[in-house]
Amino acid sequence: MKRIFVKTAGIILLASTLTGCIGSNAVTGKVMKFNVEVVDNRYARAGVNLLLAPVYGITSAVDYTLFNSLEFWTGTNPLNGNSHIFDSKVDTQFKVNDELDPSLRDAPIAPITNNRKIKTGEMKAIDENTIQMDIVYNNGDTGILTGVRDGEKVNYYIDDELISQTTISQLKTLKEESV
Repeated sequence: MKRIFVKTAGIILLASTLTGCIGSNAVTGKVMKFNVEVVDNRYARAGVNLLLAPVYGITSAVDYTLFNSLEFWTGTNPLNGNSHIFDSKVDTQFKVNDELDPSLRDAPIAPITNNRKIKTGEMKAIDENTIQMDIVYNNGDTGILTGVRDGEKVNYYIDDELISQTTISQLKTLKEESV
């Protein structure tokens, strides 16, 4: 009985991961971006590419079995927020969607991550120790980012929930490095 269960689970797992062969390959894309950013010479980049060959093999396997599968089943890649290529709106040769139940036209599982991006942000000073940014996200949601200075510390809140903390000296260092 246990053996049948293991075989069945293995077949289901294999079948579900085969859906991931196509996708945005987000992990491999991040390695590729690193490869290009290491050095500015095309021949040196080719050398780095050869050194990274085993890494590309691993990232491709991770993309194919995990992230592209998640992308297929949820409709969105959890790492980069891209829609699955199978959901592309293109001129097709065979029209079948009109004949299908609407539940068979979209990804069956909601995306795992919330890939909101800031569309606009308006910064304003509340007082000498507080700044606030009113945020509008690309999906229409809104939020408030607040920075409150408390002596040497600066606390950051999103919608009144503490998310991070820095010091004035860290901010000065960051400012000097960006100039």
